[in-house]
Amino acid sequence: MNDLADRARRLRALPPSCGPVRLIAVDGHAGSGKTTFAGRLAAALGGAPVLHLDDLATHEELFAWTDRLRAQVLDPLSHGEPGRYTPYDWTARRFGPERTLDPAPVLLIEGVGAGRAAVRPYLAGLLWLELDRERSWERGRHRDGPGLTDFWDGWTVAEQRHFADDPSYPFAGTVIRQMPEGYMWLEGPRATAVPSRFLTQGEA
Repeated sequence: MNDLADRARRLRALPPSCGPVRLIAVDGHAGSGKTTFAGRLAAALGGAPVLHLDDLATHEELFAWTDRLRAQVLDPLSHGEPGRYTPYDWTARRFGPERTLDPAPVLLIEGVGAGRAAVRPYLAGLLWLELDRERSWERGRHRDGPGLTDFWDGWTVAEQRHFADDPSYPFAGTVIRQMPEGYMWLEGPRATAVPSRFLTQGEA
């Protein structure tokens, strides 16, 4: 188990995958800890930007955000230009003020489906948070409280359908296992844009 600083150095050494950017996806079931992990990894990367897919999804389009992602973020970054997107306000149920994503050496994209087929050609790496779906969903429901029970009932059906049709896990180069202290980085079932051993070499 290595610290995040060591992993951050390895990620920065990867070849760019989206214009000048090394785009790293953090995927896993809802409630598995992706947002917390991505935040810690971003800090280890010196404040790398993080795009949360919750900002692109909506109540009506839980997974139909690929066109927005490509047009607003991936295509501009692939040409070395800033991405510009309008994050969705889940309370007001509308898109909010525009945000800018400048090209950076490493940019993290986190959320359920971050490693889907439409996104993988742009990725330098795909990381999967290891936690089974039932435990993940239980954590998510507990986190969000009883007021979002109906949302979670619909979400679990939609997520299950999404991963059945467009799985991410088989394409993950690295699996992240949360430990009592820190994270263990394990070789995933398949590399994406680079050999997975590059990210996992040196594991005890």
